[in-house]
Amino acid sequence: MRSVPAASEVSHAVDIDGTRVALTLRRSARRSFALQVDHRGARVAVPFLATLADIDRFVRHHGPWLLDRLRAREASAPPIFHVQDGARLPLLGRELCVRLSNGRRASWRNGLDDVDEILLPSSPDPRRELIRALKARALTWHRNRVEEYCLRLGLPLPAVRLSSARTRWGSCSSASGIRLHWRLIHLPPALIDYVVAHEVAHLVEMNHSPRFWAVVERIYPDWRRARQALRAASARLPVLDGQPMMDLEA
Repeated sequence: MRSVPAASEVSHAVDIDGTRVALTLRRSARRSFALQVDHRGARVAVPFLATLADIDRFVRHHGPWLLDRLRAREASAPPIFHVQDGARLPLLGRELCVRLSNGRRASWRNGLDDVDEILLPSSPDPRRELIRALKARALTWHRNRVEEYCLRLGLPLPAVRLSSARTRWGSCSSASGIRLHWRLIHLPPALIDYVVAHEVAHLVEMNHSPRFWAVVERIYPDWRRARQALRAASARLPVLDGQPMMDLEA
């Protein structure tokens, strides 16, 4: 039996009405052509034997649609956060002001107008220092909230770790405990609590059955509203690490 070659992806570009459009070109065992625009940009999927001429013709045929989607994506894209003195980003639903200092390590303080401040040490990579400090703050916060919701169910505190997943705000395993996304730290405490309650409920019901949602309802009655608000909030978070947040689920 002849083996099927592995799918491949390469960078490609096509001129559409004077605009140079960069795409990811994916070849696989599929039979048809497909064009897609998502958080990664434009992608065209084609059969293995498709010629570049056929590919470019297909992309140009859908040029107006593709340009419209790319413009809409750019207009709705979250802002890229630049680490500089005085820059602000959300922290626990409020504003955090970044200050660059000559200290040796990041530190926190209450600033003017009831705005928290983080003092970042002198470093060639202040963004890395900022992310490290936010993760440390997130881990402490998440552990405290998991403990609170475990107490409501009479459960022992499991291991709590941070996650950087692209598709989930949190996860729960009977073996490794609970993982919560570190960027939850930007959101209002009530929304963080919904994710925490969701994952703690999995310690009782490791599924999404009606029994599971009954547990969530018992410890977080307003979960329906929070679930909707969480989906909207993820799209507004600034880009910190080079990748926008996806539509995470919980």
